[in-house]
Amino acid sequence: MNGAVVDAFQEVGSGWSTDRVVADPELNARFIDACRRRGLDDAAVDLNLRLLNTRKRGLLPRGARRTRVPNQDGYIFASEIAIRSLERKHQTTLDRVLCDPVLAQEFDAVASAIAPGFSAMEYRWAALRLRKSSRLKPEILGRAVPPKVFGPIAVPELDLSAVPGEQGVYVLTSRDKVLYVGEAQNLRARLKKHLDHSDNKLLARYIWQCGHNELMIEYHVLPKGTRTDVRKAIELELIRSRRAEFNVQR
Repeated sequence: MNGAVVDAFQEVGSGWSTDRVVADPELNARFIDACRRRGLDDAAVDLNLRLLNTRKRGLLPRGARRTRVPNQDGYIFASEIAIRSLERKHQTTLDRVLCDPVLAQEFDAVASAIAPGFSAMEYRWAALRLRKSSRLKPEILGRAVPPKVFGPIAVPELDLSAVPGEQGVYVLTSRDKVLYVGEAQNLRARLKKHLDHSDNKLLARYIWQCGHNELMIEYHVLPKGTRTDVRKAIELELIRSRRAEFNVQR
């Protein structure tokens, strides 16, 4: 099978890297079609993962064309929030998200909800750039204690009555930065308090000045029985990895 995957890649790759062929929806569709014509009936996600593995194993020639996507400032934060959300929600990796057409489309939808107007290729390439610059280091505790992840949800569209009165952590963002990470024994009560009048003075001032329209929230419901010290450790991990502006860095 590896030979057929390599042949399909070389047919459609036009000198691009394997990352480009996986991340670019048009090129990827052509690659999958080329695999099908060679008799490969594996799921698209498996063919894409196999392609990436051939590169990692050194089975492809070096010297691919370089992909340049300038001016990513308008959406790179959206890509970061989207991939972080999917990594925790599905207990997966960036490679898996980009290789799986269903997860890739979910990623695109989350990113475009935060920063609309850009292409799927742009959102996906920005996520790869973040990993290359070491801004997507694994959040280990989120894998050790798998949460149920909801959001990001625009705060004006948030139905607080639908938020579970269970323990968890939450992330408040604007359209271009993470504002605050918190933990709670009762997520519904804590989020209501934050949105009515936060006890974090910097966050309260931000909400007073900017309102709720630009706020988004992602909350993670932790398994029953999760200890308080573990919940607080997850909060701290998120503060550090998401670089939350209004938290005291510890």
